[in-house]
Amino acid sequence: MATTADVPLLIRSENSASERRVTPSWSIATLKARLEPITGVPADCQKLSLKVGSQPPQPIAAQDEEATQIGVFPLQAYAELQVVDTRPPGARTNYTDVSSVQKYEMSAADYENRSDSVLAWKKAQKLGRFDPNAPSIEQQKVDASYREVSDRGIKQGVRCRLLPESDHRRGTVQFVGDVPEIPGGIGAWVGVALDEPTGKNDGSIKSKRYFECQPNFGVFVRPERLEVGDYPVLDEFADEEDEF
Repeated sequence: MATTADVPLLIRSENSASERRVTPSWSIATLKARLEPITGVPADCQKLSLKVGSQPPQPIAAQDEEATQIGVFPLQAYAELQVVDTRPPGARTNYTDVSSVQKYEMSAADYENRSDSVLAWKKAQKLGRFDPNAPSIEQQKVDASYREVSDRGIKQGVRCRLLPESDHRRGTVQFVGDVPEIPGGIGAWVGVALDEPTGKNDGSIKSKRYFECQPNFGVFVRPERLEVGDYPVLDEFADEEDEF
């Protein structure tokens, strides 16, 4: 006795979309029962329709759904089987909303005590902050600031301009080093004698002098705020004919 081959259909509902194979000899009731775990819609609340190509959806329904096989409907490969939930919106389960799902959060103390975590592995391998020979975070910041000085070619006596470019201020580097008088200012600072009195000091901080310049011509900045190069003193009154 020949059996009818299964037909692949695209199952679509409010909360799901998937490809499934159906057997034409199934009854409508059997089909609905099999669709329930796929769509989350109870079998007795499903309204089915079959959409083939551009044709209008055709309802899949019968007086006796237990006795009516789905093979009597025009099943075609990859036709769309639409499953509509007939329950009121307030009675439906929204499977895409996870805001109300209780989430497990492990406390920091519990994570610290686990022996199978990445943290435990780093401790065992003495990596990162668990390396007894690793520099402190503060020392890493200091080292990074001096690398910035070296990478940018900043040294005493070179001409420079302040960044960003919209600052427009230019000057000469007069100091590179630590300035403990600046609160929280660990690492390298660059003291610049500006070309114009647009600075904040005279090369000294809290009565400690780091370089010589006139009042309001001095400023201390981080290395990343400086660019060295051939930056002559700006002359706002220069004749444009003298510029090349």
